[in-house]
Amino acid sequence: MNTLDVVHDFLRRQVKPGAFCIDATAGKGRDTALLCRLAGAEGHVLAFDVQQEAVAQTRTLLDAEGLTAEVVLDSHANMARYAAPESVDCIVFNFGRLPGGDPKIFTTAASSIPAIDAGLSLLRPGGIMALALYYGKENGYEEKNAVLQHLKSLNDRVFTVLACDWLNRKHDPPLPIFIWKE
Repeated sequence: MNTLDVVHDFLRRQVKPGAFCIDATAGKGRDTALLCRLAGAEGHVLAFDVQQEAVAQTRTLLDAEGLTAEVVLDSHANMARYAAPESVDCIVFNFGRLPGGDPKIFTTAASSIPAIDAGLSLLRPGGIMALALYYGKENGYEEKNAVLQHLKSLNDRVFTVLACDWLNRKHDPPLPIFIWKE
């Protein structure tokens, strides 16, 4: 069991057919593909990435699996330009870097925190957000610490935040974080 397993299990339990979902960090497209399968033909999936390589990989995976999503080359911080407030059922983030990609390109708190806030404004009441927070190595701990501190400040009457930690795993395992909008 790892962070991806936990996040995907959560998504399978929460996302229903017809849902409007956003994969805020498309990467290789695995989360986008899962969201497409869960939302079904009646649903809509929007995926973002700032790297052309990630957009291409996501589109290739979706084509190979016969799935459809709107895949956009843009920052997750700009997602509010593509969806109306309180219209989204589920948003997924993977913070860190593209596996196998350029290790010098990774997310930072400067764009990740505004992206989280944009996403929270897009979630409908009852909507969910799942974050996988990769840290250490090239991108260090700055983003992790800033994101966790920011999430602690969210209004507890509007959002419920659950941050999980792997207490007995070595080498900075990514953290699964879940947010529910009341």
